[in-house]
Amino acid sequence: MDKPAQVAEIAILSYDGAQAAAVLGLTDLLAAAARIAAGKPGEIGTPPRLRVSHWTRLAGQDAPTRIFSSAPGVATNSTPASPPDNSADSPTDIPTVIVIPPGLGDPLPQAEARFYAAWLRAGHERGAGLCSICKGAYVLAETGLLAGRTVTIHWTDEAHFTARFPDIRVDADRPIIDDGDIVTAGGVMAWIDLGLILIERFLGAAVMQDTARAFLVDPPGREQSDDSAFSPRLNHGDAAILRVQHWLGASHGRETRLDAMADRAGLDPRTFIRRFKAATGHTTGDYVQRLRVEAARDLLLSSRDPVDAIAWQVHYSDPGAFRKIFTRVTGLTPTAYRQRFRTRTTPSG
Repeated sequence: MDKPAQVAEIAILSYDGAQAAAVLGLTDLLAAAARIAAGKPGEIGTPPRLRVSHWTRLAGQDAPTRIFSSAPGVATNSTPASPPDNSADSPTDIPTVIVIPPGLGDPLPQAEARFYAAWLRAGHERGAGLCSICKGAYVLAETGLLAGRTVTIHWTDEAHFTARFPDIRVDADRPIIDDGDIVTAGGVMAWIDLGLILIERFLGAAVMQDTARAFLVDPPGREQSDDSAFSPRLNHGDAAILRVQHWLGASHGRETRLDAMADRAGLDPRTFIRRFKAATGHTTGDYVQRLRVEAARDLLLSSRDPVDAIAWQVHYSDPGAFRKIFTRVTGLTPTAYRQRFRTRTTPSG
């Protein structure tokens, strides 16, 4: 008998002042994609491969509460259990991805943002991916997880955001910045592109394209095929390996030394190699190369930098080696990839 497909849960924070259009629109978009993936759109009882939930702050609770789920039988109005101290070998029931939608008006007050940030940080430590849209980046920044990273936000908020979080780099010209474990989207309506990216990640490129056609919206500019898209496995439950994945992801695979990775995990090299392959499905070398290629694909589409310059930005000292690896992973040379997938969203400056 075939093993049932794993169900991904996309959690949306429904905080006070969150844009209702983003919360409800994402819910509709993702739920429709789940029906399309099941092959029986609109039919009640079709087993979903993806479910959507809403989480908010309720009086008397010390963590956000799930108040809605698109999957029948999933408990609502209850907070998730606290992770055990030895959670490395026992993954808990947490959302696969948590999305912070844009807010209307001023960013959330700092105390409120930090309430959600503590939960986001704990979820990230246990394998949840995190996404922000527009002013949602303020909440995400309070986690401390963006330090040293480059994120995007609406250009009108760039100066204020940078002044409040000087250790975070901002590139407001890029509509989406996807680091695998953390994704930031710039504009208020960028929830559409983010939703399609999540659909592609969990349900595949064909379902994403069908969903975009059903909603009469354009697919995101960073179009990929199922074979070339790299979505790191983060919900495997091995905290030591997850710690290394977050470290590598934050620098787009700068580090390649096995001893440095093993030291970060707190494991001897042989144990680390075995556990890394078991948790991620990749060797450390292949994993690092794929992280670098993902970063390069984004830069090829979002900038006009020469290919050799992009090679240096993603930590290749030999541009020729970069071209060979990029072609092996994606099936296209960097130049051909840029020509094929470059869109009108690319900055003109």
